[in-house]
Amino acid sequence: MTEKLNHKLDVSKIKTLKDVKNVFECMNLYASASEDNEQYQLLKEYFTIPNPPSEFKFEYPRKSLEEIQEEFDKKIDKHIEDVEYKFAQLKYHQEYQFSKKITKIIEDIEYAKKCGSFPLNLTGKLNYSTNLGVSSTISTNASFVVRGNTGVGYYGVDNGNYRFYMDMKPNVVFRWFVKLLMGFEWRDEK
Repeated sequence: MTEKLNHKLDVSKIKTLKDVKNVFECMNLYASASEDNEQYQLLKEYFTIPNPPSEFKFEYPRKSLEEIQEEFDKKIDKHIEDVEYKFAQLKYHQEYQFSKKITKIIEDIEYAKKCGSFPLNLTGKLNYSTNLGVSSTISTNASFVVRGNTGVGYYGVDNGNYRFYMDMKPNVVFRWFVKLLMGFEWRDEK
């Protein structure tokens, strides 16, 4: 007969060092020991035999496979509906953006038929002044100006279309390095 070693250790029987050694030898046994095993008596001496195994019980009632399958199907269906809804929103947004761009192109073509040329894309000049105002002058040539309180000169890029005005004139070494490394030329205000 084979019994499982799910027995509890009787600590009251361990009194000497030899008892500790015997307990460790009992632990060396396999998961089950038969009664004809030579160490079975030793095992019986230190462990409480028989110890009825406790039955493993679930706290919650177990669900059947059909219930689990139904729950899984509901979750998958909800996830699919969410994804379809998000794709529908994305499709609507993309169609709206496409419609706006096509409408703009058609308006530009109609303007070109009427006036003989496409409308100009105008850019404004940006003025940095004491009140941080932006000027409302519109020009067809792109220029960008940043101006301080007083302008003793400016760094010009692209033939002066982009200007950064300075209140103090930088020294010669700084101006030389800026020109060498970044290609910005210093121009004194006239």
